[in-house]
Amino acid sequence: MNDTKYKWAVAGDVNAFFGLMLDNIADLLLTIGLLAAVFNFPTTFAIGHMVPGTAIGVLVGDLIFFWMAMNLAKRSGRNDVTAMPLGLDTPSTFGMVFFVLGPSFVLGVQELQLTAEEAAIRTWHIGIWSIVLSGIFKSFFSFSSSWIRRVIPRAGLLGSLAAIALVLISFLPFIEALHFPIVGMTALSIVLVTLVAHIRLPFKIPGALAALVVSGAIYYLMYGLGLLGATPEAMEFQPTEALLPTDWLAVFRFEWLTVAKFNEAAQYLPIVIPFALATVIGGIDCVESAAAAGDEYDTNRIIGAEAIATLVAGLCGGVIQTTPYIGHPAYKAMGGRAAYTLATALFVGGAGVLGYFGFLYWAIPKPTVFPILVFIGLEITSQSFQATPKRHYPAVSIACIPALAALVLIFAGDLQGTYTGLSYQMQGQVAAMAEAGEIDPEAAQKLNDMTLKLREYSQGNIQTPPDQHGHSHPAGIAVKLQTLQMLAGGFILTSMLWAAILAFIIDRRLYTATAFAVICAVFSLFGVIHSPFPSGKLVLGWHVPDIPSAAAGQGPIYMMATYVCMAVVLAVCGIWQHASPMREIPEHDTES
Repeated sequence: MNDTKYKWAVAGDVNAFFGLMLDNIADLLLTIGLLAAVFNFPTTFAIGHMVPGTAIGVLVGDLIFFWMAMNLAKRSGRNDVTAMPLGLDTPSTFGMVFFVLGPSFVLGVQELQLTAEEAAIRTWHIGIWSIVLSGIFKSFFSFSSSWIRRVIPRAGLLGSLAAIALVLISFLPFIEALHFPIVGMTALSIVLVTLVAHIRLPFKIPGALAALVVSGAIYYLMYGLGLLGATPEAMEFQPTEALLPTDWLAVFRFEWLTVAKFNEAAQYLPIVIPFALATVIGGIDCVESAAAAGDEYDTNRIIGAEAIATLVAGLCGGVIQTTPYIGHPAYKAMGGRAAYTLATALFVGGAGVLGYFGFLYWAIPKPTVFPILVFIGLEITSQSFQATPKRHYPAVSIACIPALAALVLIFAGDLQGTYTGLSYQMQGQVAAMAEAGEIDPEAAQKLNDMTLKLREYSQGNIQTPPDQHGHSHPAGIAVKLQTLQMLAGGFILTSMLWAAILAFIIDRRLYTATAFAVICAVFSLFGVIHSPFPSGKLVLGWHVPDIPSAAAGQGPIYMMATYVCMAVVLAVCGIWQHASPMREIPEHDTES
């Protein structure tokens, strides 16, 4: 035992602070930037309502982890204890933006005909419910997380994370960074050299900070010389307006705490809950990683602290959950102790509550921070494979397929949403012209009919010309889009279940694979996975009167029957396996 007094703040905490702080700020920038760029979500509303509560979650969580490190140092008598890092969960950031918050806002504007402000409030309430329920879920499962790890193979738990990491976390920020390729690729080069190859910069400058400073300087130099090429993103607000925000305090009116609001949020639970489960499992892995580095933290307390931070974030209006970060060994190698989590808690919490995040959002070019997320995606993907037995690599790979469908729908939905908005503007202009007498009412009606028809086409509701019997059918592109929609519905849960089934098949545990196929059948019947609707809403499979015509043969009953057939095949093969001589399961360690 080392009786030397614990120095909780040392020089290494500076490097660790910049690494952890920039990770969190990047996630906040990503949340607001993607909501604004992809879904036209009001930036001022997002910064004033969503950011403070989200930042408070980081504040609470890192303060708890700071206290845990101090307590561990006191109990162990060691002076080299490194605090567990906590921050915003990057996979959840993408999941919430692209599959909960963004679609909810678009649904409110386009289908419910709400104003942008009303749709934003509705979306905020759904986000609050999502994070509160995630916190409750984590609290419940923090005491049974070991059981979850025993039931679901690592390929299932990590396969869905690999899918999110590679397809969304790495790809989408990379596309954003390439809007200004000189800036983005410079930042990415520094990130790869320092964080992947682990080459130290002079004076131990953190790689993330160096990438931000160097690429940021290039951005503003090119901007000043008029050489950027592309037009920078226009800011719709003044950062001074975001100082000392009070809009988020509306959460304490508890207008979101109604049965109707809960029902609106419930349809997104197939997306939200798998992310919460993944952070619980990831938290356990982080504790094991810290133990391997020499710091033995209590698993239940770490997961409990994560649950508290997430719950507090939701109750304060936050829309992104928190999680222990995987970087404890890296921060320990930097020489970090406990001060870096305290500094991160105060900086990120202050950014949200005091409002200087608005200045960060205004001043930091997005291409300079998005490469950090590319690295995070690559790191999560590689670790997902490294922590999985080699024979289960196909299971991790198959988990990416539903995520690819979701990726395609992101861009298709963006295009559809843009045209839908333009079509409403066109209808308004036609009505104004008709009222002014510039066009006659009959022509106005024809233009409106054409606009409505084109709007239907833009949503994939395309029918073939009537045949000789007067029957039309969904066109090929409509069926393809609907198939993508079906595959993407609840894709996180689908990825996890598919990977688990394949892992069980590889291990020849066919009866267990059969049980998981039956679970898929039940989930399909109620739209938990493979929902035929863009909103991903839950359904009663035997009564879906508004199912799209392009979903013929792909509805809940058909998908349930699909998995029932799979279960029968697996069960029969399981019976045959027990009746035939057993062969050794290959590890696939040798290269072909």
